[in-house]
Amino acid sequence: MLPSLSRFLCIFAVLSGLLSGCTTTPVTPDHIEAPPDEIASVLDQGLVPVARYGRYTLIELVPQPAQRDLLRQAVEITIPPTLDATVGDAMRHVLLRSGYRLCDGTEAAALYALPLPAAHLHLGPLLLRDALLVLAGPAWALSVDDRTREVCFNRSADAAEVQS
Repeated sequence: MLPSLSRFLCIFAVLSGLLSGCTTTPVTPDHIEAPPDEIASVLDQGLVPVARYGRYTLIELVPQPAQRDLLRQAVEITIPPTLDATVGDAMRHVLLRSGYRLCDGTEAAALYALPLPAAHLHLGPLLLRDALLVLAGPAWALSVDDRTREVCFNRSADAAEVQS
């Protein structure tokens, strides 16, 4: 009985030693600090600063492309199916929480008043810019004022030539 007990204790000691080497302490973003001068020198060299999360994970400290250019954010929208939904209503719905608003241009009033096609009740996933262009159609050109974050539509040059 003694040899099996010693064998059990030996196996237990080996396993506990192996398992204790696999434990890690979680790292939260609050504990990650980099000196500002170190970050500045890394940026001057053209390198991307990173933060360590855990033992083997490095995260780049740069904004996502959709955070830099808000029209590049991915959207998936389902327009509430009301009987009198217009293109303008759908565009306002798509722009909710995007950071942009629809301008009140008199030229685009005709576009905003058009009835919303059933094919446009569900859009995406696609980029916000593409969703707006799909809703407007090929006869309208998108113009964006990033200073005021307004999205406007003007008749495209091709559509204006055809109409004349």
